[in-house]
Amino acid sequence: MTTEEKVNGWIILDKPYGMTSTHATTLVRRLMRCKKAGHTGTLDPLATGILPIALGEATKTIPYASAEIKQYCFQVTWGEQRITDDAEGAIISTSNHRPSNEEIEAILPQFIGSINQCPPLFSALKINGKRAYDLARSGDSSTLNDLKCAMIQKTRLITIHNLTLESIDSTDQATFIVTCGPGTYVRSLARDMAEVLGTVAYVSRLRRVQDGKFHQNDAISLEKLQELGHKSKLQSVFLPLGAVLDDIPAVSVTMEDAIMIHQGQRIPVRSIQGNLSLVVLKLVDRVLAIATGCDGYFYPKRVFK
Repeated sequence: MTTEEKVNGWIILDKPYGMTSTHATTLVRRLMRCKKAGHTGTLDPLATGILPIALGEATKTIPYASAEIKQYCFQVTWGEQRITDDAEGAIISTSNHRPSNEEIEAILPQFIGSINQCPPLFSALKINGKRAYDLARSGDSSTLNDLKCAMIQKTRLITIHNLTLESIDSTDQATFIVTCGPGTYVRSLARDMAEVLGTVAYVSRLRRVQDGKFHQNDAISLEKLQELGHKSKLQSVFLPLGAVLDDIPAVSVTMEDAIMIHQGQRIPVRSIQGNLSLVVLKLVDRVLAIATGCDGYFYPKRVFK
């Protein structure tokens, strides 16, 4: 890419292991030579998989791109509980019990549907203005106990659409596939499953394989992006700004309307279009704005340059 102002769209990154979502987004932004970038949902540093990254004007569409369906493939290691609920943290308890295939299959229905989930101690949730993971890293036993109580108060209702046992990898490990709604912590799911099974566990491998309409086959690795390099080659994996707006009704406008939209002005709703509450305003194939309809007019909420 040669000009920053022309980089307005999406890269579906296959985030590598050991990298934060913020760092991955920064690397993509620099590679695409773009001033602004953001992602739709954090992946843990030890997780891999789909990380949709918005660039330029596409960052304005992030609030409309939050996926209702996410899918993860995760491996659970039985017999050890770690403070982070993943492989990074120190061991805080152990158990000799290893659940059988039959035991695991029997408890899965308990975790399907709308369930209450307590977030892990190491999460990005804020407690008294500070990130929980910062408190957990710096705290002594007293601080950790207070943090546990605070997390219990953060228990929330989540939705698990499907949960299946993919494989028994060894006596100590099993792999699962979960399809879930937003706000689900897979580490908490593994922790809670182990508790019901009379043991302890942590997530030893985690990969996001679906994020809304995007699947892992849609994603590109950071290494591949770096190999492509040239603008013409990068365009082949660069999705347009409106790629995440397909679920919002599109309304075609005139050139006169387009001028008014770019000035932030309302435009009249044409009778043939109806009075839609949320629409994407387009001039031919170009996305101009996201707007709300009310009292016979469309009011721009997000206008794209």
